[in-house]
Amino acid sequence: MNSFFKTLIAGYGAKKLGGGCFSTILIFILIYFLLGQCNNQTTGKNLKPENATTTLHFSKPVPHTLTKIWQTDSVIDVPESVLFDNLSGMLFVSQIGGKSPTEKDGIGGISTIDTDGKVINQKWVTGLNAPKGLGRYKNNLYVADISEVVVIDIKTAKIIKRIPIENSVFLNDIAINSKGIVYVSDSYTKKVHQIIKGVPSVLFNNISGVNGLKSINNDLFIAGGKTFFKAGLDKKLVKLTEIPNDGDGVEPVGNGDFIVSSWPGYIYYVYADGKYDVLIDSHNEKINTADIGYDPIKKIVYVPTFFKNSIAAYQLN
Repeated sequence: MNSFFKTLIAGYGAKKLGGGCFSTILIFILIYFLLGQCNNQTTGKNLKPENATTTLHFSKPVPHTLTKIWQTDSVIDVPESVLFDNLSGMLFVSQIGGKSPTEKDGIGGISTIDTDGKVINQKWVTGLNAPKGLGRYKNNLYVADISEVVVIDIKTAKIIKRIPIENSVFLNDIAINSKGIVYVSDSYTKKVHQIIKGVPSVLFNNISGVNGLKSINNDLFIAGGKTFFKAGLDKKLVKLTEIPNDGDGVEPVGNGDFIVSSWPGYIYYVYADGKYDVLIDSHNEKINTADIGYDPIKKIVYVPTFFKNSIAAYQLN
């Protein structure tokens, strides 16, 4: 209420109630004062000056962390890749054997481990060379093995097929989409191959350092050196971000975010906006972090340590 109306109301009240000069003045002052207090109480809490500003406070996002749950003994002969298999509830682990990831020596194989870190069968499948990336489709396990993709019947643990990849040198990671199309990277020739109904062909050329692959719906995510790409049905490579070291394992964790490992000893949390956090840095201890596996329900990351000959499990927080 403005001063003019308060003066009129106070004057009228004083005239009616006042009995003399002094009392009239006193009543006028009292009514005027009370009207001012009433105005402050009814409007002061709800209105703010025109030049007032509102400050919004947002809490900073809590960085993600990895907490170690367990680690096997050093009994896995150069583990390169871990595949968490939700159907069987266990881990498939490719073990290169020996010291060379390129030698066709026949001493590589696949191990099985339970999700508590107990080795079920260290020699579940033998007779491979230097197996690396793993992928499952229906009842078959697909394995990248230098220059061929080996197909294993999971129920019988028997090799049922070998698919040679022409001119390949260092087949590395494998991804399989919902239709059964197999993708396999060759880090030496810079190519990504696809296998459709048993027939291989080249999908991408000239991706330097190509390694980790992950198929999600109609998109293929690719770790090409330090660059993280996405390719859709149009086969156009879209750069998503860069990390400080060459990517190896690629695992989605929801909301467009990924966990990406790097062989020398780094694991990154890569956000959908391209930013990243370093979750593990073990390169000074020479503990490698090769092609990781991931349980999306329990949010557990499984890390093959390569030359340390063990698998470590970490809780993603």
